[in-house]
Amino acid sequence: MSANKTTVRQYMDGFRASDHDKILNCLTEDVVWEMPGHYRHEGKAAFDGEIENENFTGSPTIQILRMVEENNIVIAEGAVQGKMKNGGLLNAVFCDVFHMEKGKIKHLTTYLMVK
Repeated sequence: MSANKTTVRQYMDGFRASDHDKILNCLTEDVVWEMPGHYRHEGKAAFDGEIENENFTGSPTIQILRMVEENNIVIAEGAVQGKMKNGGLLNAVFCDVFHMEKGKIKHLTTYLMVK
């Protein structure tokens, strides 16, 4: 497995455990995370604030169904489930596009579709 894919797997493992340090160690200082039409976070501090979203409780369950890589781009497709504080459940599929720089995530675009 390439270094870039290993970083993406570590990043996902960090979210599964709500491990801020593990996630943040996978990122460049000037990381950008965006979900088109919903948000754009710039920098590690903004990213850190979204790791445990205020609308959710506990850690999410994440399954990676496929990862492909070309040059410094890794695309991960998968599914995510999470418990919401209002009692609801998130059950969604995602496609994350990771732009990598020297083995770290520099830019992440998340496409999410709730089932």
